[in-house]
Amino acid sequence: MTLSCSTDPNPETDPTPDTDPTLDTGPTPDTEPGPTPGPDTTPARPRALLRDADFRRLWTADTVSQAGTAVTVLALPLIAIGALDATPFQAGLLVTFEYLGFLLLGLPAGAWVDRARRRRVMVAGDVGRAVLLASVPVASSLGMLGLPQLYVVAFGMSVCTVFFDVAAQSHLPQLVDGTRLMEANVKLEASRTLTQAAGPGAGGALIGVLTAPLAVAVDAVSYLASALLLTRVRRPDAAPPASTTQPNLRAEITQGLRFLFTHPTLRALTLTSAVSNLCGTIGASMLLVLLAGDLGLSPFVCGLVFTAEAVGGFLGSLLTTRIAARLGQGPAMCVSVLTSGVLWLLALPFYQADWRFALAVALQGLGWTAFMTFKITSVALRQHLCPPPLLGRITATFRFVVWGSMPIGALLGGALGEHFGARTALWVGALGELLAVLPVFLATVRGSGRAGTRPCPRPPH
Repeated sequence: MTLSCSTDPNPETDPTPDTDPTLDTGPTPDTEPGPTPGPDTTPARPRALLRDADFRRLWTADTVSQAGTAVTVLALPLIAIGALDATPFQAGLLVTFEYLGFLLLGLPAGAWVDRARRRRVMVAGDVGRAVLLASVPVASSLGMLGLPQLYVVAFGMSVCTVFFDVAAQSHLPQLVDGTRLMEANVKLEASRTLTQAAGPGAGGALIGVLTAPLAVAVDAVSYLASALLLTRVRRPDAAPPASTTQPNLRAEITQGLRFLFTHPTLRALTLTSAVSNLCGTIGASMLLVLLAGDLGLSPFVCGLVFTAEAVGGFLGSLLTTRIAARLGQGPAMCVSVLTSGVLWLLALPFYQADWRFALAVALQGLGWTAFMTFKITSVALRQHLCPPPLLGRITATFRFVVWGSMPIGALLGGALGEHFGARTALWVGALGELLAVLPVFLATVRGSGRAGTRPCPRPPH
C-alpha cells in the first residue's frame, strides 16, 4: 500500500503535500478504478495478529493499563468533590490539569519522540504515571492530601500521557504492517472499551469499600504491569534515523504543523476532533458534579455511566470496519459524529435521580457506539496518510490541537457550572458538539464533487 499524501520521494525534506487527496466518499462502480486514499477497511483474516507475540504483549500492556485507568477516571474527581469539597469550578480545574500537558507540550513532544526509541518513551511514561498515582494514597494516609496535590498529579499524568500516546501511535506501525493497521487499531480500541466497561462499575464498588485514594493505588499497579509487559516486546526498538544536520526543534514542529494543516483530509479530521473534544469536555467536566454533587448518586451508580460508554464503545468498535466498508470512510464518519451528538443531546434531560437515569445511561452508551466509527477510522486514516519519519510529530501536532482543546473546554465547563449550574454546562457542551460534523462533512462533499472525474473504487469485501 502506498502513501497518497505526498509525491515527494523524500518527505522529510518537504512534507507539504503536492496532491489533494480527499476522503473516500463511498462505493462507486468499478468502471474507472483509481487509488484508494485510505487504509484497507476490509476485515483481516481472523487471528492473524494474535499470532504476533510482540503485538500481543503491546495489546496486553495497553489493556492492563486501561483497566486501572477506568478506576482512576472516577476516583480522582470523587476525591475532589466528596472528600475535599471542591466547588464546580475547582472540579473543572482538575479536569483542566488532566489535559493541560497536551496544550503545553503537545507540539515539541512529537519532535522529541521522533528523536528517541519509542518503546523506551512508553515505558518511562508508564513508570512516571505509577509514581504520581502512588503519591495520592500515601498523602491521604498521612492526612496531607489536598486539591493542590491532586492538580499536580493530574498535570503530571497528562505530561506522561502526552509522550506515551504519541510514542504508542508512532510505534504501532513498526510492529504491524500497513495492511493490518485497521485490525490492530480495532483490537486495541475494543480491548480498551471492554476493560473500561467493567472498570468504572468495579471502581465505584472499590471506592465504596476501600475509599477513593486506595482505589487510585490499583491504577498505579496497573501502570507498572504495563511497563513490565512493554519491556518484554522482542522486536528491536528502532533507533531514530541519523541526521547529517543539527536537529532544529522549531523546524521539526513547523514541519508537523504545515503537513497537518495543508493536507485537506488530515485538516478536516483534526478540526472535527478538536470541536468534538472542546464541546464534549465542557459537559464531561461537570458530569460528576451533577451526578455525585447535585443528584447525590453513589459512586457505583455514577460509574454506570462510564460503564455504558465503554460497552457502547466496544460494540461500536466491532461494527467500524463493516460500516466504513459499506458507506465509505467519509460518509461513515459524518454519520458517526452526527448520530452520536444527537444521542448525547437526547440523554441530558433524563439524568435524574429516578428511573429516567437508566434511559440516560442507555442513550449515552449508544452515543459511543455511534462515535467509534469516526474515532477508529480517523486514527487508521491518519496513520496511513503520514510518512513514517513524520508520524511522531504529526501525531503530536494532532493531539496538541485536539487534546489541547480539552483543558479550555474544562475551564469553560467549570465557569458555566459555577455560575449557571452543572446541567446548563452539559447542555451547552452537547449543543456545541453537533457542530463537530461540519469539517469532515465539507471534506466529504468536496471529495464527492471530484468523484465524477476520478471515482474511488468499491472497497473490497
